[in-house]
Amino acid sequence: MIRTARPDDAEAIHTIYAPAIAHTAITFETELPGADVMRQRIITRLQHYPWLVWEDHGEVLAYAYATRFRERAAYDWIAETSIYVHENARRRGIARKLYGVLLDVIRLQGINQAVGVITMPGEVSVALHNALGFEPAGIWRKAGYKLGKWWDVGVWQKELQTPVISPASVVPFPALDAAPLQAVLNAAG
Repeated sequence: MIRTARPDDAEAIHTIYAPAIAHTAITFETELPGADVMRQRIITRLQHYPWLVWEDHGEVLAYAYATRFRERAAYDWIAETSIYVHENARRRGIARKLYGVLLDVIRLQGINQAVGVITMPGEVSVALHNALGFEPAGIWRKAGYKLGKWWDVGVWQKELQTPVISPASVVPFPALDAAPLQAVLNAAG
């Protein structure tokens, strides 16, 4: 089942995220945030953007969210997207389905572009983004230092809908019409 994250998912989300922090450069975060910080991140992000989880028999196996790309108002119609899957739930198609639903939800909000930022070489993330129709948009050379080395970061971009002149304001996630949102969530199940 795909559903909106709740603050009480923070512990499970932290459990999924912690190995990426401790053992990889998938994220450039270097300190474990803890469940309380994750809870606050969920609450804060949900004020404007979706944070979705994949739940199977009561267990959260993956999560995906969108966030503001840059602070300037002109960037309102582009969002950065992220996804993390529990290491025991990979290779089951969860990432592709959950990420696809996330893209559908931000499209409902009126967001035109999604951006995925990938630590290179990032073969699994690159393959996922390519499969979902993202296109390479550039490389930031030696953008982050973690685990004793400098890492390049690739940017992948997907147009979700054609931008228009004088676009309507992006609809905050909590203000989305419930029926279309539920239809998107149900279609994935």
